[in-house]
Amino acid sequence: MPKIILVTHQKGGVGKSTLTFNLAQNISSNAKIAVLDFDLQGSLSQLKDLVTDFDIISFKGEIKSISNLEYDFIFIDTPPYLSNHLPKLVELADLIIVPTKAGILDLLAIKSTLQLIEQENKTAETLIVFNMIKANTTLTLDILIGLEEYNVKIANTHISDLVAFTRSVLVKGVTKDRNAQKQIDNLTKEIITKLI
Repeated sequence: MPKIILVTHQKGGVGKSTLTFNLAQNISSNAKIAVLDFDLQGSLSQLKDLVTDFDIISFKGEIKSISNLEYDFIFIDTPPYLSNHLPKLVELADLIIVPTKAGILDLLAIKSTLQLIEQENKTAETLIVFNMIKANTTLTLDILIGLEEYNVKIANTHISDLVAFTRSVLVKGVTKDRNAQKQIDNLTKEIITKLI
């Protein structure tokens, strides 16, 4: 039975698809990975023919059947809004990753995502991941303080706003940038630890 990792946030532009791609790519050398693209933009689905290390699937089947797919890990990339599929996907997940930028509007938008998760899944752990973080800013600390009221775990690893992450979908990961690779390795370890 696969471990299902849902990557969701109702706000667009927080880097859900790029983060999903890099995590899947990073784990793919040691496990059989699928990425299910539920985003109508189909950003990851457009890479299907270019990616050889894991499977990208534009999923059209019954959501319950996802648990029967023969993979070690399944990442689910969701659209930047609260879709009608989302409650069922939240219910199915073993781990829910909520990427967010360190911005006031991102903090405000995260509330409804976290409320939906709390309603639909009492057992899966939710992990907020600071993504696309600008260097040398105190805003991240301000947002961390603002997130305390939600009582949700925040990843120790923050993903920086590095060109290597943006470029990664073209060059199959971030291996050429040591800093980016270290960040994605550390986040991968945090995620795997929560799943075992």
